[in-house]
Amino acid sequence: MSTILLPYRGYPSGAILLWETDESVPLQEFAIEQQRNPYQSTRLLLDGQQRLTSLAAVIRGEPVNVRGRKKPIELLFNLEHPEQLAIVTEVNEDGGDEEDDERIEDEIDSSEDELQKRFDRMTFVVSTRKLEQLPQWVKVSEVFKTDSDAPFLKRAGVTSFEDPRYEKYSQRLARLRSIRKYVYRMDVLERKLSYDEVTEIFVRVNSLGAKLRSSDLALAQITAKWRGALKTFQGFQAQCEKGGFDLDLGLHLKNLVAFATGQSRFLTVGSQPVETLQQAWKESVQGMEFALNFLKSNAGIDSPALLSSPFLLVTLGYYGQKRQYQIAAEEAERLRHWVLIGNAKGRYSRGSSETLLDQNLATLRQGGGADELIDRLRLQVGRLDVAPEELEGRNQRSALFKTMFLAFRAAGARDWRSNLAIALDHRGSNHRLQFHHIFPKAVLKGAYTGREADDIANLAFVGGRTNRQISDKAPVKYFPSIIDKSGTGPFEAQCIPTDPALLGAEAYKSYLAERRRDVSRRLNEFLGTA
Repeated sequence: MSTILLPYRGYPSGAILLWETDESVPLQEFAIEQQRNPYQSTRLLLDGQQRLTSLAAVIRGEPVNVRGRKKPIELLFNLEHPEQLAIVTEVNEDGGDEEDDERIEDEIDSSEDELQKRFDRMTFVVSTRKLEQLPQWVKVSEVFKTDSDAPFLKRAGVTSFEDPRYEKYSQRLARLRSIRKYVYRMDVLERKLSYDEVTEIFVRVNSLGAKLRSSDLALAQITAKWRGALKTFQGFQAQCEKGGFDLDLGLHLKNLVAFATGQSRFLTVGSQPVETLQQAWKESVQGMEFALNFLKSNAGIDSPALLSSPFLLVTLGYYGQKRQYQIAAEEAERLRHWVLIGNAKGRYSRGSSETLLDQNLATLRQGGGADELIDRLRLQVGRLDVAPEELEGRNQRSALFKTMFLAFRAAGARDWRSNLAIALDHRGSNHRLQFHHIFPKAVLKGAYTGREADDIANLAFVGGRTNRQISDKAPVKYFPSIIDKSGTGPFEAQCIPTDPALLGAEAYKSYLAERRRDVSRRLNEFLGTA
């Protein structure tokens, strides 16, 4: 979090842009409540809300209200941090926040030493229970609550002035507290400026510094002419979230622009009449609803975590609208085929994603359909089937990893011990889905690189409890007990070889090659490219 790291290092942390006005304009509430207005007149915050919200939450030690939920922001400060600039990292612990369970979690089978060495290089880290227990890590909010160093020095084991750490730790705690006195430069726009003029200033300032995404600037231009638009957009965003798809507001804006202009870029949004934008929004909502329904019901993709790119939704919605939502059974099956292959091959993850999206929109605008979309995909990626060598060197961030989950789930894959079908929405740390290294990293350490250990052919889907029970055991040791209870079915559902000759670390390369062949066959059966 650069908001606190930069002032700590003595570096500038940006400026605050205000507008002094009594004009009635659309507003957003602060995530951190302001107790009183320090100004006699009304001053609206145009730029810097995220920075101020984060800083206020850390200093006060209060949770932030995000979409009606209280989210704590607790940072830990490393008294033993190196002198060079270090970044903030966030650590997800098993058994943590229940609301963040729509993702495939990594197993924790990398060595504790490796993790600790990485954290020791950090200055600030988002709090975890494990790090809180280490004496050199202190809570930033607690440091801000007192001017006494004694409790932090005592906890760190500093018991006398002669301890060489005494001066270093005391200086660092003083420097941390000095953040409370950091003075932000404030630029205040004059009262005489109109809302449209202020919007233009906002867009130009942020365009020059590239501080905001293009969707943020487009939103400013749209709300300047369409009052109340923001609440309308956020209302539909909340509806999608309730349906299981928490999508960035920028995607809904891109969908709006696609329906308004037939292309996806925000460059011309400022010149569109408000009537055009309002009509396009109605059509884009219908398109998004169709896209989400098709994705979940026809393609079996029931979470954004399984999408290689959300741009697939824009194309799907535009497709439905161009067909007036009347699609024959055979065409729907071809469209499903395009969705699954495009998702597996990362259609919008190669090259310029907006250019590729515009190509698809142009194809549909010119009367093309699913077959034409498939032809475009073939021109981009070559063969539509998945060859074993295409899996080599891929890891959990690959689009093919998401498709592996879909294919294994369709084949009836279950957790190896609980026999729960694999799913992204299981509750509780015992059952929440994780990806497990079949050959744990500890088993491969020294003989193979971390990249080789993370190969997609070494990953399987299990529940958290199963993952922890296996821990760092070699497959040659933990496979037999599972096979004795459940047979080889649990492994076959995920294309995992069970030949004992392949389960030792010395046979790891042969094991990967064998599983790649099995996985590629399963993927092609699922995608319809066999």
